[in-house]
Amino acid sequence: MQRRNFIKNTILATGALSLPGAGNRIYAGSSAQEIFSFGKEIQWKDGPAFDAGGEQPVKWYQVSTGSDTWKADNDVLFCTGKPIGVVRSEREYENFMIHIEWRHMETGGNSGIFIWSKAKARANGLPDDGLEVQMLDPGYLELSAQRGRPLPDSYISGELFGIGDLKVEHDNPSLNGTRSRSTELRCKGKGEWNTYVVVCVDGTVKLAINGKFVNGVSKATQRKGYICLEAEGSEIHFRNIKIVRLP
Repeated sequence: MQRRNFIKNTILATGALSLPGAGNRIYAGSSAQEIFSFGKEIQWKDGPAFDAGGEQPVKWYQVSTGSDTWKADNDVLFCTGKPIGVVRSEREYENFMIHIEWRHMETGGNSGIFIWSKAKARANGLPDDGLEVQMLDPGYLELSAQRGRPLPDSYISGELFGIGDLKVEHDNPSLNGTRSRSTELRCKGKGEWNTYVVVCVDGTVKLAINGKFVNGVSKATQRKGYICLEAEGSEIHFRNIKIVRLP
């Protein structure tokens, strides 16, 4: 009960298509390159989570995207989606909560964030481990059918699934058991902002989409790592990224 109330209070405080890439892909070497700062990190403390004095900017480092994939302009982070790949947070996180708003600018757009990842890219530019929190435009199903690759109706935005060695137990298993699917479709379409709140505590992850919890996983075998933002072939925008580090 104490843990449940802690998560509840934390929440109240916050208020793949493989498409061809473009441009020169940059892979992070032994010394990662900071490419922009965007969003806020807040250290949890007793009392309101957003008390002044505990905030600092979040720095993002290049992993496998292009030199012009990302552009931070005032309150919005623009991502061209090409080439396919990710950037990662400066620090690793274990118990934390992230509030993030996003919108696709193309019908059927696909993207997401990765948590608890080592941020080592595969040949296709995406991480070889971590837990993906999918961000899918509602038009993705129709677009896939038009391309001759129909998907089950359960394939909707907000799916959670482990990558590589990260294994989890699914709250709402998909038909093939490889993903946890949202209990309902709550994402808005092209050009409209969506809000995700992801709470990660002791190997359990809960996802709220536009104000309602609809998905979760538990017993993650990897519980610490970087947060990655994904470029996956289509333009997507992000704003209001807030990361709260939890005890």
